[in-house]
Amino acid sequence: MGSAHFGLIGLGVMGENLVLNAERNGFSSVVYNRTWSKTEDFLAGRGAGKQIEGAPTLEAFVAALERPRRILMMVKAGAAVDAVIEQISPLLEEGDLLIDGGNSLYTDTERRVAELESKSFGYIGMGVSGGAKGALEGPSMMPGGTRAAYDAIESLVRKMAAQVDDGPCVTYIGPGGAGHFVKTVHNGIEYGIEQVLAEAYDLMKRVAGLNGDQMADVLKAWNETEELASFLVEITEVCLRTKDPESGGDLVELIVDAAGQKGTGLWTVESALNMGVAVPTIYAALNARVMSSLRPERQAAEAILPAARPATEPSHAFELGDPAAAMPALRDATILASIASYAQGMALLQEASKLHNYNLDMAAIGQIWKGGCIIRARLLQRIQDAYRANPELPNLLVDPWFAQQVNSRLPGLRQVVAGAALAGIPVPCFSSTLDYITSYGSGRLPQNLVQAMRDCFGSHTYERVDRGGSFHTEWLV
Repeated sequence: MGSAHFGLIGLGVMGENLVLNAERNGFSSVVYNRTWSKTEDFLAGRGAGKQIEGAPTLEAFVAALERPRRILMMVKAGAAVDAVIEQISPLLEEGDLLIDGGNSLYTDTERRVAELESKSFGYIGMGVSGGAKGALEGPSMMPGGTRAAYDAIESLVRKMAAQVDDGPCVTYIGPGGAGHFVKTVHNGIEYGIEQVLAEAYDLMKRVAGLNGDQMADVLKAWNETEELASFLVEITEVCLRTKDPESGGDLVELIVDAAGQKGTGLWTVESALNMGVAVPTIYAALNARVMSSLRPERQAAEAILPAARPATEPSHAFELGDPAAAMPALRDATILASIASYAQGMALLQEASKLHNYNLDMAAIGQIWKGGCIIRARLLQRIQDAYRANPELPNLLVDPWFAQQVNSRLPGLRQVVAGAALAGIPVPCFSSTLDYITSYGSGRLPQNLVQAMRDCFGSHTYERVDRGGSFHTEWLV
């Protein structure tokens, strides 16, 4: 029987950093990669002199691990995960545990948990956030599966995770695919905030005429506030300050304006649509990436649709606020759009918890996102406090602290959206956030007319505000 505490399959950047993290925290490890030369290179390089050994075959890999075996798979989501499971399952014994640390679709994880548990193996779908640096120094970790499976890895993941004032950034999320679903929503929130900051940059550049360093100064001021202090604001400042080594100009201006995506944003939106949860800010961010991918079409359309170009008339100019004062109107818009991204993501998590019996602890999710992950922010303490005060809170917007933010900052958001519309600058996340907040805060919406039309053409019936029951009218007589 082997003696290694921990096994890793998949020596990509994330896999390498996670196994180095585990070894640094006292867990001897064995690694396996489909290509043996990759394993040899790692052992001769970053893994040299550490309690990490390599295995040329899966048989040797399994044999090197102490029982019960704890094996982390860091391979591409989808068919690759199923292939590894199929290859390694015959080599495992009762009580052994597989962990999928990639960005798998949560329904795939639900299926795998059921299949592996039926064979008396443990299976955990664990979302891992923090990028390469976080994986090495301490990520946020979101493990889901059976409680017994989590108990078997708790001592490992609590040491590997990022540490904040109130504990490690890991907790048992819930059964089945709960861990991967929470990670999916995390990424949806990330999409939203990234697009919000991109829109703020676009307005600062095209309306206020600021250069990279001037914009970075505004971001630096924002990062010193409770509402916007975050990892994403911090790295946005870095991106805006960085110069191209050849031209000396702002590097960001030389980057092609087409953003990539790996599917988790789409999964967030698809899940929200299936569950009937409104996530317009997150959807707008996803759609903005899709629109950016149409770069050749957009460039051709620019000549054909001159009315869509940004306006240049002075009458269309609008105030974003003094840069020396951190541009108050734009700051307010950015705060509210960021809050909306979190609010929509948390509302989706609550609905999924009800539908799938995940029993998610919303305050605990806020806590584990406070360190290590991409959306870590000071604001998460307020989110944690909100759900501790009211675990059944229907939406962050109605928590007293967040409601005060909305009520005091909404004029700034309206100013930005209205001004951007007149100036001809697209701000999909700011616009969607304004619609979301004003719709959520409206006691009556015009869908009564929609119901009338549905009943008129399809006899779908309607309800009345003045009496109970279901009604139908012969509208076309």
